[in-house]
Amino acid sequence: MVLPLRSMAGKTIALWAAAACSLLLFCSSLSGVEAIGVNYGMIGSDLPSPDKVVALYKSRNITDVRLFHPDTSVLEALRGSGLAVVLGTLNEHLAPLASDASFAASWVQSYVQPFAGSVRFRYINAGNEVIPGESAALVLPAMQNLEAALREAGISSVPVTTAVATSVLGSSYPPSQGAFSEAALPAVEPIVSFLKSRGTPLLVNVYPYFAYSADPSSVPLDYALLSSSAAVAVTDNGVEYANMFDAILDAVYAAVEKAGGGESLELVVSETGWPSGGGGYGASVENAASYINNLVRHVGRGTPRRPGKAVETYIFAIFNENQKPEGVERYFGLFQPDMSEVYHVDFSAASS
Repeated sequence: MVLPLRSMAGKTIALWAAAACSLLLFCSSLSGVEAIGVNYGMIGSDLPSPDKVVALYKSRNITDVRLFHPDTSVLEALRGSGLAVVLGTLNEHLAPLASDASFAASWVQSYVQPFAGSVRFRYINAGNEVIPGESAALVLPAMQNLEAALREAGISSVPVTTAVATSVLGSSYPPSQGAFSEAALPAVEPIVSFLKSRGTPLLVNVYPYFAYSADPSSVPLDYALLSSSAAVAVTDNGVEYANMFDAILDAVYAAVEKAGGGESLELVVSETGWPSGGGGYGASVENAASYINNLVRHVGRGTPRRPGKAVETYIFAIFNENQKPEGVERYFGLFQPDMSEVYHVDFSAASS
């Protein structure tokens, strides 16, 4: 989900950069941030009913859920749950959302308005990982039409944003030199302006796993896993990076600043995870458990570029999904479809 990896002499090696383009094939409350959330994917033939899934979230102290697309049975199950919900649109709906205000109004009337009194919507997420690409120019007008439809429906408190992969970056090494690519900038720059003017964050999908698996001889495993024992691997104008997650995120922060977002526009990590199987290099239950538990403990601390500013983060994903393409895609789940743990995650560590 990041850019092609580059090795440098000594310890200053661009360790986060290989995964972004790869992930385009894959789809996806702490000190000031809502909490650690988990993506709820539904591409499986044997998944539990939505009411059981909501009960599972609550029983494990997972307070936020991200849905990739509207599902009324899931939204019904979320009524009164108290879970904060990031609700996505289908990418194929971006064209009518962008071109037809009445389609956006109908979308809001179908999937937001009936539930707004009993479901705690956190963001509406217009499109996932379509920038850069042929649909990139549709994202902002879709966001604008959805915002107008929400206001017309009297739901002005739910912000509209979009989710990008780190393939939007044209430069990511060192993190302070992060910049959007020429292909992505025409779409991203006005979105940054839109979001900044509203105080709404940009969502970004961050996957150290793909950088590691693409070049394990150059990327130390501990650095990718957010291990507390990892050595400093990148030094950027005196700022030290001992994990890839922070390096990726700070490269995106730098890009946002250069695109006019300044230091006020926040990022939300809308997807991050590590596969527990599927045959990929480094895909194991042990590594997945290490990455996710380290992540839960880490994100409340912020990054070197935003120290002390907790990072709102959504883990990918709640279940292993058997209808995804064969390979690691099927094995990002924290739970099996029978709701047994793939590995244990201590979500209470997020508030410690």
